[in-house]
Amino acid sequence: MEKYEEKAKIELIQWRKKISKKSSMFNQLAKKAQNKINEKIPEKAHRIITESIKKMVQATLIGSEYTVKAPESSPSTLEDIEKLVLAKKDVYKRTAAAEGAGTGAGGIFLGLADFPLLLSIKMRFLFETASLYGYDIKKYEERLFILYVFQLAFSSDSHREKTIDTIEHWQREKDKLTKLDWHVFQQEYRDYIDFVKMLQLVPGIGAVIGAYANYNLLDHLGETAMNCYRIRYFLGDRLN
Repeated sequence: MEKYEEKAKIELIQWRKKISKKSSMFNQLAKKAQNKINEKIPEKAHRIITESIKKMVQATLIGSEYTVKAPESSPSTLEDIEKLVLAKKDVYKRTAAAEGAGTGAGGIFLGLADFPLLLSIKMRFLFETASLYGYDIKKYEERLFILYVFQLAFSSDSHREKTIDTIEHWQREKDKLTKLDWHVFQQEYRDYIDFVKMLQLVPGIGAVIGAYANYNLLDHLGETAMNCYRIRYFLGDRLN
């Protein structure tokens, strides 16, 4: 095994241990605060967020909204692949931060626009990442896998273990899956990001919160995506 692959495998093991840990006490307290904030958010805002997530799931599974061009030349090693993925991640982190700052500065109405925009940025990053690892994103099963990667990145402790199990046994599980439960999907996503993203709607601090939150959410998604595709790589499920 090449030196880079040995390093990647160690990082994968460390990441797997990290995501198996329960949320910190701070996150648990933040969840309680989030529930109180949610009660004060206008119903219209909740509907916009829910509908945005539903449309994103539908577009991912059956549409072509996030289709990207395949790389002109396929990287020959895992190291070559991940250099390109990390470069893409940096670009998307900066894009997300700029978008978050812009919408966060506009108060609650413009801030609401951040949800569908950020979803689109995240999904395009995942599609480009899948393509760089060599997977055919035109295939339904690969689009479904992308949604499971997304769900793993933004889900609760209890749902995270169920999702990582599906990812780790993808070849066995994919034939059993016909669709994603988008209602559970959107609830898990909202529960994960609502607290910090709702602060983005607060006038005065929204721009700073928006930029910081979006940058870190893309960084977290990038780490999750890389390790999910590493799982498939080291299991021999490569370059479909």
